[in-house]
Amino acid sequence: MAARTIYFVRHGAADAWGQLTEEGREQSRLIGQRLARLPIDVVWHSPLPRAVESAQIIANEMPRVFVDEAAEVVDHVPFVPDRQDLSPSWAGFFDGYDRSEADAGRRTADSLAARFGRPNARAQRPTHEVVVTHAYPIAWMIREALDAPPARWMSLAGVANTGLTVIEHTDGEPPGVVMVNDMSHLPEQLRWTGFAGGRPL
Repeated sequence: MAARTIYFVRHGAADAWGQLTEEGREQSRLIGQRLARLPIDVVWHSPLPRAVESAQIIANEMPRVFVDEAAEVVDHVPFVPDRQDLSPSWAGFFDGYDRSEADAGRRTADSLAARFGRPNARAQRPTHEVVVTHAYPIAWMIREALDAPPARWMSLAGVANTGLTVIEHTDGEPPGVVMVNDMSHLPEQLRWTGFAGGRPL
């Protein structure tokens, strides 16, 4: 079983209707240029328009790469903690979530981890896959790689637009988290710091 490297990328900056802004297109172009230096086999993307367009822009920077939708990487809340386990800062976020919604989100998260959270048993050579998705699925996959408790995804959800997270899977070894939310491909004006007063894209 060969090594599998997955490059998780949050989509570019989008407007209130979920469409990429000009900044988002430029962010996507720049991460595409960065990833084009690698032997990428496939670019997967969420079915949501902001991820679809980001993936297309990224793939345009690469020679003849396969691009396809992966329903598991759609934007979703992967785990809803019990009310008594929520901090005050998160309590309002989960207002209105019922058990059926929480269960549906967890099923999607489990499918995501099953598809992208382990080595590829059929691969005969090392593979390199880009997954263009959203902040919460990326946080869930980092949590999964670290084998952290389910609720820890919430502390990992501050992923910037086109921030790069890399996770390696090798048979017989725990997943390797190579980098998280790296933005070195972006100029300062296109980065989001996550700090108060920082540039929110």
